Amino acid sequence: MKNKIAIVTGVSRLKGIGRAICLELAKKGTDIYFTYWLGYDNQMPWGVNESEPVTIQKELIALGVNCEKIELDLSKVESIAVLFNDVESKLGNPSILVNNATYSTYTDIQTITSEEIDRHYEINIRATTLLAIEFIRRFQGESGGRIINLSSGQSLSRMSNEIAYAITKGAIETLTYTLQHETAEKGITINAVNPGPTDSGWMNDTMKAELLKRFPMKRIGLPNDAARLISFLASEESEWITGQIIHSDGGFKN
Repeated sequence: MKNKIAIVTGVSRLKGIGRAICLELAKKGTDIYFTYWLGYDNQMPWGVNESEPVTIQKELIALGVNCEKIELDLSKVESIAVLFNDVESKLGNPSILVNNATYSTYTDIQTITSEEIDRHYEINIRATTLLAIEFIRRFQGESGGRIINLSSGQSLSRMSNEIAYAITKGAIETLTYTLQHETAEKGITINAVNPGPTDSGWMNDTMKAELLKRFPMKRIGLPNDAARLISFLASEESEWITGQIIHSDGGFKN
């Protein structure tokens, strides 16, 4: 993976899965280009410090790789070309795409609106799809291309209070196995990872106590758990794995 270039979306927080993914890839010598959108994190309960993306970039550069970043609203269709043009201009042609960016709010039968469905759709499925398609179109290698999507295990259990999130993240699994044949012909694998409930800064103590009862390994998932698997799927060792939905959740009891 040395000297390869990876795009990782949704990397804004020090406690996030995105940062852990970038660190794992960088440790193997992969140059990183990551996106973030502080507007989203600032409206979420966990919040974000505006210096966190800068801190993450410095961490990655300290590992000896090149790293560029951009604050980008992926709900805008034109942002897709902006991203790939900037990556190619500053680092070169990417061979790894990790679709980590997500949009999530509580939506039940009483609170769901068409506007909120649209916001989830724009990030979770439209942006993920367009990023994957643009990556495929621009990929210049004969082999070694990697697309890794993040799902959330919607095929395993219900998420009653997150209707818009569940239906849009669930579609990522369909996207992943639908694209597998065309991507394989172009030397690209595509897989999805469900990290299960992960302590990435959104859990309070009450949530942790309740979730812990459902983890037979007696601990809650950490960002590094997902990041190590994603790093493997981005490597040459995973070249025969494609179109798969991998549930990396420590045996979580859904």
